[in-house]
Amino acid sequence: MTVQPGLRDQKKAATRLALSDAAIRLAKPAGLDAVTAEAIASEAGVSTRTFHNYFASKEDAVLYRIEADVRAWAGRLVERPADEPIWDALEAVVLSIVHDPVRDLEVFVAEASLIEQSPALLARQLEIHGRVSRILGEAIAERTGTNVDTDLYPNLLQMAAGAACKTAIEMWMHTDTGHDSPATLVHEAFRMIRAGLPEPDRPAHRTDNPST
Repeated sequence: MTVQPGLRDQKKAATRLALSDAAIRLAKPAGLDAVTAEAIASEAGVSTRTFHNYFASKEDAVLYRIEADVRAWAGRLVERPADEPIWDALEAVVLSIVHDPVRDLEVFVAEASLIEQSPALLARQLEIHGRVSRILGEAIAERTGTNVDTDLYPNLLQMAAGAACKTAIEMWMHTDTGHDSPATLVHEAFRMIRAGLPEPDRPAHRTDNPST
């Protein structure tokens, strides 16, 4: 039986993602230096030879998921209604991330932290950042009639939306927010950004001296 090229490509992409996710899962507890290609392949249920057929290194395996995620998010943004305000569209994309039933939010957060923990990944941080930022920046620029190379606007928007997503998920995972999902925090983050991040109300200063 002949496998159609489209199905073959889908299977290859699925194998790449499985290997990338396995690398991130294994590296999360002890760092990427403690993980071997053999362990990643075993975790993904394939041979070590298969791993090397797809990736030159374990660092490449981790970076693949990060870039694949950003490409998927950019695709979701492009699919939003053309007349939808850009902040509404970006919020909808972020909500789709936190509601994604097939993505483990712990793995999502681990992607970013792995770069900070691994000297090999840290050395490639500028390369990674420039590549993935441009992917999303171009999608925003297309919707807003701006230029990702010459305008601050699309670059600021993609950074702000990414920060809102990462902050909401990390707060939800590591603090007692009282919410069942990060969605409420995402809504609040985007509300604050839309409002220009006004200073919070401060409690009135005490006039009495507690030491007296």
